[in-house]
Amino acid sequence: MLIHNATVITFDSSNRILSDGGVYVRGDEIADVDESGTLLHRYPEAERWDAQGNLLMPGMICAHTHFYGAFARGMYIPGEPAKDFPEILQKLWWPLDRSLDLDGVQSSAEVCLVDAIRNGTTTLIDHHASQNAIDGSLDAIAAAVEPSGLRAVLCYEVTDRDGPEAARAGIRENVRFAGAVRGSSLAERVAATFGLHASMTLSDETLEACRAESSHFHVHVAEHPADAWDSLSRSGKRTVERLHGFDITGDQSIFAHCVHIDSWEMALLKETGTFVSHQPRSNMNNAVGAADVPAMLRGEMPVVLGNDGFSNEMFAEMKVTDQLHKVTSGDPRTLGADKVLEMAVYNNRRLAGVFFNKPVGILTPGAFADLILLDYHPTTPLNSDNLPWHI
Repeated sequence: MLIHNATVITFDSSNRILSDGGVYVRGDEIADVDESGTLLHRYPEAERWDAQGNLLMPGMICAHTHFYGAFARGMYIPGEPAKDFPEILQKLWWPLDRSLDLDGVQSSAEVCLVDAIRNGTTTLIDHHASQNAIDGSLDAIAAAVEPSGLRAVLCYEVTDRDGPEAARAGIRENVRFAGAVRGSSLAERVAATFGLHASMTLSDETLEACRAESSHFHVHVAEHPADAWDSLSRSGKRTVERLHGFDITGDQSIFAHCVHIDSWEMALLKETGTFVSHQPRSNMNNAVGAADVPAMLRGEMPVVLGNDGFSNEMFAEMKVTDQLHKVTSGDPRTLGADKVLEMAVYNNRRLAGVFFNKPVGILTPGAFADLILLDYHPTTPLNSDNLPWHI
């Protein structure tokens, strides 16, 4: 198929924009990107789609989400409202994940995938929990992903909060699913990593068992001070240092949140190349604080952007990221749209590259043809220099 008459946003290294451009797609791969006239002449027999001047760009990527959170919308929680994040876990999230069966797991994924399609998010990295339906839960999610046309990286959240047998079952589910996906027909659409809940719900023995099975992880880190306090009481180490001691850090691991870490922990994350995912809407909603993302980016850390199970409108997550850090710093110069774009597009693309064998998040020959059209016709000039402030 040849999509033409589009304003093409390539998201390549120079943010190249083609004001009357197009993309030629062969199978599931981008074969060519050029001016519309050139492509129409080059591929005269191709099926054509007139984009009518809309923006044509790569689908967005979400670095950390929870599909099962779809069932939290409008959920009644008895008793007094939770006063802090640990109570939110105890009153909302842990009862919710314990209530899921495999049908519910698949249905929640389907709801989120439809929302992702509506909002132009085409690759999602999910972190799943269903403590009374562990075995086969990742297969249930994959069954929702496969027909959706989207891509997903899946894992199961290992935790000791429901006892040692549930923890062992979580480990088995991660190992089983990774083996099932590797080399299968699903591999270009569904990938696997190894999920951990958080340091505060993981014993040394369980962390050792997880490290024996994998070298890359997806884990919540210091989302609330309780995680840091627990780590210090268990080990005399702060959260990142404790996890690093079990080789959980690394350039294929995702540490979600990292709100309550210090400068030494930041340096350790940078040294190990660990990805840090930022979820500002969730952090604001849970009143846990704001990660020092400006400092992380100044230190050239690989900070990526997720949504933590909020809506899959990553453009909204980008906007809130920019505004949150201006408010918390009291300085309108903080962060800026260009740095937010660096996180949401370039760093997220680099993270996705850990899991998939072709690029996503870029319009270039050889990349997966994960494309979105935006009905956006700017009233002011749009060019490579000011693109972040339009997006």
